[in-house]
Amino acid sequence: MTCTGPGTPYAASRGMAESPDCGHRYKATSARSPGGKYQGTATSTWSIDWAVTGGGQTGQLTEVRQSAFTVAVGELQVLGQ
Repeated sequence: MTCTGPGTPYAASRGMAESPDCGHRYKATSARSPGGKYQGTATSTWSIDWAVTGGGQTGQLTEVRQSAFTVAVGELQVLGQ
């Protein structure tokens, strides 16, 4: 999945509600996955435009950061089916 914005900070008042703008819901436990966990990679891309005031110099910097992760999903609940 790809999120195009910064996301919404978590607040305890939201409880277990889905993210309003960027989230993922697993549809099966990870029990049958290697090591009993799902694996993934989180990637963050930052594009920065810069300018020197009075110097007339400008440019752009793009920084990409990646982090591998694993997550165990042990329980699923189905409602309304």
